[in-house]
Amino acid sequence: MTILTGDCREVMPAHGPFDMILADPPYGDTSLAWDRRVDGWLPLARAALRPAASLWVFGSLRYFLATAGQFADAGLRYAQEIVWEKQNGSGFHADRFRRVHELAVQFYRADVPWRGIFNAVQTTPDATARTARRKRRPTHTGHIDAGHYVSHDGGPRLMRSVISVRNAHGRAIHPTEKPVALLEILIRTSCPPRGLLGDWFAGSGAVGEACRLTGLRYLGCEIDAGMAERARTRLAALLPFDAGGAA
Repeated sequence: MTILTGDCREVMPAHGPFDMILADPPYGDTSLAWDRRVDGWLPLARAALRPAASLWVFGSLRYFLATAGQFADAGLRYAQEIVWEKQNGSGFHADRFRRVHELAVQFYRADVPWRGIFNAVQTTPDATARTARRKRRPTHTGHIDAGHYVSHDGGPRLMRSVISVRNAHGRAIHPTEKPVALLEILIRTSCPPRGLLGDWFAGSGAVGEACRLTGLRYLGCEIDAGMAERARTRLAALLPFDAGGAA
């Protein structure tokens, strides 16, 4: 598990190809000095993806509306998105709804059909018990009583696209740090076992921690040298995890 210091556009392409890329770039939604959109990284990320790999990008709706053409121009195709719902959020304007969500959008190479992309369907074991009754008698001949079936508690169901996870406020290293539990879901969905994940905007190293927990190989890049060192310290403090190939 390694975090390099430097500009991802200069550092990361040489270390591909990647089995998955996860990126949390600056959204450009505020006037903060570090919150400036980064140009030119998408074509480089696309070129660094294996054919079966995909790219997950965090952002606000404003960010994706402003950069939609850049994804298409880079040869990336939209797959799906999840909404991360957090317990508190940002109120940029007193006359608008308090924003308590962010988006993570999945893209894949436009020259590869979706069926060729690695995708491990995620489920949750929280199906609700219920009895479903047939309202009409079937149109078969003869007498058939109204039927029903019972769904038992605890069964699996497809994970829903709105995912509620507490943010990292109070313990975060980086101001926009994402919770490891949320990152794990994306990684388990889109990175094959023993795969190499590229984290192009590493920040606090939270993605590296999620990779450690899922047994994947990890390479991150962070332009802020001080933040990169803190992220390395974070990863070094994690317990070793032997998954037959994690490094």
